[in-house]
Amino acid sequence: MIAGLGLIVGGIAAGVFGSLLGLGGGILIVPLLTLGFGLPLREAVGVSLVSVIVTSSASAGVYLQRHVANLRLGMTLELFTAMGALIGGLLAFLLDERTLAALFAALLVYAAISMLRRPGGATEAEPGAGYVYRIQRSGLGYVGSVGAGVISALLGVGGGLVKVPVMHLVMGVPLRVATATSNLMIGITASASAIIYLFRGGIDPYVAGPVAVGVFLGASVGSRTAHRIDLRVLRTLFVLVLTYTAFEMIRKALLL
Repeated sequence: MIAGLGLIVGGIAAGVFGSLLGLGGGILIVPLLTLGFGLPLREAVGVSLVSVIVTSSASAGVYLQRHVANLRLGMTLELFTAMGALIGGLLAFLLDERTLAALFAALLVYAAISMLRRPGGATEAEPGAGYVYRIQRSGLGYVGSVGAGVISALLGVGGGLVKVPVMHLVMGVPLRVATATSNLMIGITASASAIIYLFRGGIDPYVAGPVAVGVFLGASVGSRTAHRIDLRVLRTLFVLVLTYTAFEMIRKALLL
């Protein structure tokens, strides 16, 4: 009972954070389940993919209704991301947990450093009526999307950790638009790889259920409050949580 409540509360926190930053909540769910509840890393990734699907479902409609997300860009990039997710799903069961934990920590460090950089050329202006921005370096965006799909399947993070920096820093998409567009994409990306985990018995329904409920509640709240949060606060929150989580995952990799 207590564990179930803990999973729901953790899911709420992950859902709020995931919907605000377009990450899907996996960045918190995987460390929560492995470090807090002792779940094997590969099973935590499977549950995390379910939570990513829920986050996307709960928040995508809100972002579309407010005309913040770029639907055309999201669906174009998702073609490449889904291919990467299928590849990553097959690779996930070939790697040991120490390697997965080290990869997760490295990814978090990369994302934190990327978001600390000044976004050269990417404007921070608030998108709205008549707001125009130009998509840059589409080819690099496609390559980054394939990588995001592989990482999503390997680490259960929905690929948002790569998608948001790629869209924002490489393609010149405003941060708020990038996070909203990522929320559209992550559910499809996670679904492509979650199927592989499901058939291989990598998803525990008794853990996935409470987590999914919490994530849905958190994502519903986060998507409705995202437009009220200052972008500088959003970026600082992103970097702080990534740094702390990376430290914890490095410890886990060394202790396995």
